[in-house]
Amino acid sequence: MVVAKQSPRVVVVGGGAGGLAAAVDCARRGAAVVVLERGAAVGGKVRQEWVGGQPIEAGPTVLTMRWVFEALFADADDALGEHVQLQPLPVLARHAWQDGERLDLYADREASAAAIARFASAADASGYLAFCRHTEAIYQKVQGPFIRAVRPTLVGMVGSLGLRGLPGVLGIDFHRTMWKAICDYFQDPRLRQLFARYATYYGSNPFEAPATLNLIAHVEQAGVWAPVGGMTALIQAVASLARRHGAEIRQEAEVTAIEADSQVRAVRLASGERIAADAVIFAGDLAALSGGLLGAAAARAVKEPPRSRRSLSAVTWCLRGTAEGWPLAYHNVLFSRDYAAEFTALFARGALPHEPTVYVCAPDRLGDPRPEVAERLFVLVNAPPRGGEGWLTAREIEACERATWGVIERCGLSMAPAEPPRVTTPDEFAARFPGSGGGLYGMATRGLLDALVRPTAATKLPGLYVAGGSVHPGAGVPMATLSGRYAATTACAGLASTGWSLRAATAGGTSTRSATTAATD
Repeated sequence: MVVAKQSPRVVVVGGGAGGLAAAVDCARRGAAVVVLERGAAVGGKVRQEWVGGQPIEAGPTVLTMRWVFEALFADADDALGEHVQLQPLPVLARHAWQDGERLDLYADREASAAAIARFASAADASGYLAFCRHTEAIYQKVQGPFIRAVRPTLVGMVGSLGLRGLPGVLGIDFHRTMWKAICDYFQDPRLRQLFARYATYYGSNPFEAPATLNLIAHVEQAGVWAPVGGMTALIQAVASLARRHGAEIRQEAEVTAIEADSQVRAVRLASGERIAADAVIFAGDLAALSGGLLGAAAARAVKEPPRSRRSLSAVTWCLRGTAEGWPLAYHNVLFSRDYAAEFTALFARGALPHEPTVYVCAPDRLGDPRPEVAERLFVLVNAPPRGGEGWLTAREIEACERATWGVIERCGLSMAPAEPPRVTTPDEFAARFPGSGGGLYGMATRGLLDALVRPTAATKLPGLYVAGGSVHPGAGVPMATLSGRYAATTACAGLASTGWSLRAATAGGTSTRSATTAATD
């Protein structure tokens, strides 16, 4: 009699976008998957705060690169659109300056060019169209050998460019900074500020980051969607997809150690429970592993990222109230008067800037130009990643709040909260995401090699794999989701090499609907 071999058990530590995507892919291939999330809800940096009895998205607010999620669902024999309603944003963002000027960017490239011509000059409008072509070309060059690659290399990237060789690599624009490239396309200093803002989407400094990161502008121009119910609804849909394929998701289940000898054997929880594992996918900040927060074996398996290279943190306010002065869009950016001073404070001095650039999300403005009742608002300013170090006092947070509201008022807007806002500081982010220091994007990018040397899924410890915004391909919900898929691919290949039988990982929805139940010891 032939006895069927038990399904391999995969433990995913962390229920953010990367961990949940890894759970989907491992479960649909036949592994017994359990996701362990230390918080009260899955989502990671996608989260909500409740103010005045209403939920307010307090992390990422919109979706780009929707193809990442469409592929995740399609490969699991499902359809994203059956579970999440995505509303496209015709206005990508409304931008305001303290001289009273405002500029909208649109999903329609020509409409943006026309707006820039009215706002600045015909020359800057032409520069914008040239910038769009340039950033699209960068994206097309790197999406295959980098974004979609499980283990990217410089050799692979050069090889993908074929006969173009070195000129093709230079076309990736890694040899100059974002700021330098932007200055070559735009003359108006306000437009330079606007497009340099995209560096902060990767937690980086536009005066240091490679111009390759200008591709973020193309990603946004290619389409921005607001999920009905917020980004939390998208994450919940991915969690439900994982459950439909048999994954077990446990919340308030904090992992304190990864047990291993020559390979991973189990994880141990704060409760004392031990869960045996044939593979572990760690989907938290990599510094938690390297810092020994999950044991010595896991610490030796990865390289410790330098603290000096941590990406930006933030101070955020979730509130309900009224906003007067000019009509808010869904996305709004209100600029400081001295951009260089702002980034010098953040990156050189490790301090909160005296005058920050302010992001405001007004989710209730979607399809409703002016809500008749108190509306939900999410306000964010960048901060250095020094959470947990005791450097921020209540007085400093109050000073930051005064500076933030000062910028809002000088840009012609007033906000009247209906009740005290819910404030989140770098200290709280550091507590939510152990090892991060409050940094929200992994490692800040200062050159092309920074991106190429981000850790990929495999570690030095057999059976331990990593995912999330601190590993390849980088920060942001779509990228973290890809990292989870790459971790699942790598983990399942490792399991197959040791004799486990798993279903094929071919893209296009080849998995079956049979589910496995993740049991624990």
